[in-house]
Amino acid sequence: MSFSARPDEGEATLDGVPAADLAARLGLPRVAVYASVGSTLDVAHRLAPDAPSGTLVVADEQTAGRGRHGRRWASAPGVGLWLTLIERPTDARALDVLALRCGLHAAESLDTSAGTTVCLKWPNDLYAGGGKLAGILIETRWRGTAPEWVAIGFGLNVQRPPVDGAAGLRPGTTRLDALLAVVPALRRAAAASRHLTPDELAHWGRRDVATGRAVSHPVAGQFAGIEADGQLIVTTPDGIQTRHRTGSLSFADPSALTCS
Repeated sequence: MSFSARPDEGEATLDGVPAADLAARLGLPRVAVYASVGSTLDVAHRLAPDAPSGTLVVADEQTAGRGRHGRRWASAPGVGLWLTLIERPTDARALDVLALRCGLHAAESLDTSAGTTVCLKWPNDLYAGGGKLAGILIETRWRGTAPEWVAIGFGLNVQRPPVDGAAGLRPGTTRLDALLAVVPALRRAAAASRHLTPDELAHWGRRDVATGRAVSHPVAGQFAGIEADGQLIVTTPDGIQTRHRTGSLSFADPSALTCS
């Protein structure tokens, strides 16, 4: 993979705080802060072969931030938190639900900053006040059948962008505030083992925007929950329960995606 960064690579700050201070405040082995990159995920993969678990890549701006299925994530400078966390999990089963678990832990950490309950949409989106607040993208590198590292990409609108259907945190919340809340939450999620516990499933259910909704994709029907291994369950009009491990979730009526 080729990579290019601006000449000020490694010298940028987040809200005036240099990388070494961020690492100390977060208890991380390394933080790399960039003024502008294509994607923090690409930088993380470049660093990961020699990076300890807990290495964090943060950028003020992404010029080619990405989401699932090649979708673009707007990552303008100064208004959001664009980061990738490198972890080295030991339980491959936990990777089945890592995006869901990261979403759940991150949502819980952001309730206060959002001023409302942060809601979840399978498999990797966070919502607040009916608009999309954050997205997660997990990329794993394998050595044979074992994961060598995971790159946890997380994009958060600290300020609400001028885009229909988007949300932001409460006015006055800084990117540093959000970083100090989110990164420990993502680390807790990455350290967990096995599939989702009954307690985690219950907590997810209370935040799920899909509860009670008619689904149009991946198959038409009624949302029926998620399983411990992360599969989405949809009951079709003829009463058959279908299970989906990958794909995107869409609703017959996509308006007002809330969980309360």
